[in-house]
Amino acid sequence: MSTNSMTRTTGGTRQHVASGVVLFAGTMMILIGVFQFFVGIGAIAKDDVYLNTPNYVLKFDTTAWGWIHLVLGVIVAVTGYFLFTGASWARMVAIGLVALQAFANFFFLPYYPLWALIIVAVDIVVIWALAVTFTGEEI
Repeated sequence: MSTNSMTRTTGGTRQHVASGVVLFAGTMMILIGVFQFFVGIGAIAKDDVYLNTPNYVLKFDTTAWGWIHLVLGVIVAVTGYFLFTGASWARMVAIGLVALQAFANFFFLPYYPLWALIIVAVDIVVIWALAVTFTGEEI
């Protein structure tokens, strides 16, 4: 096997893996965005659904958290869709939005601890998946 054909095979495999990772990240962003949308709906519709922590530094009304999750969920899901379309801006925006969503869920920990930890963990995996395939050509 010549070196040239080996390079093409390795590059093709790398490209195949990269496209699979972006597909995974886009799918997870759409799922997380939809889930966050419903968390927001739940917090807006019924204010006493989530635990109300009395001595929390970043205390917001759960309705405010509901709107934050609803809006962020819609934007994250739409950006996840644009990852599928191959939009050049989508990967960088996705990394920023998922990082913002991770911070929002970190601050949401006292209200719904298990859900917030799961979403933060998935957000970190999505950021990793998008960053590991980043080539710099998207800028």
